[in-house]
Amino acid sequence: MQNWIVEKIEASAKFFALCGGIMLILLSAMTIISVFGRTINAYGLGPIQGDFELVEHGTAFVVFCSLPYCQIHFGHVAVDVLARKFPLIISYPIAVISQLGMAVIAIIITRQLYFGLMDKYQWGETSFILQLPLWWGYAASFIPSLLWVCTALTASFITIMNPHGKGTSS
Repeated sequence: MQNWIVEKIEASAKFFALCGGIMLILLSAMTIISVFGRTINAYGLGPIQGDFELVEHGTAFVVFCSLPYCQIHFGHVAVDVLARKFPLIISYPIAVISQLGMAVIAIIITRQLYFGLMDKYQWGETSFILQLPLWWGYAASFIPSLLWVCTALTASFITIMNPHGKGTSS
């Protein structure tokens, strides 16, 4: 595989991981402010309305943003506790099966996320308090999910092409 393709995928994965990290910090800050607002409710301040709705959608985005970075750095399905002791003839097939399994899982989850996105968009469902369209959260998560599929396929290819263990999860 072309090195520049792997570099671009890795750069994209890093970008999304940073976006997810920033979102996680913002969600944490919002939660702290909202909880603090509940404690001083008697003084005219209160919780942030719809905070749990924002946390719900934001957390999904954070998770999907972290998956590509974890995948391209072979952070998934590491069975290192046992596999690092195995000879290459055993550890290599385990690594290939693990990476291909993650690629299949990434494809299935992304497919289902797409169907959920289309369903929420078609029916125009909104959140209870803020009345935000639910498909927004699905759409935000779908973009890094597509990158996850690309990184999972790339990681599988790298693992298959490196039978001596370089770049494999085990």
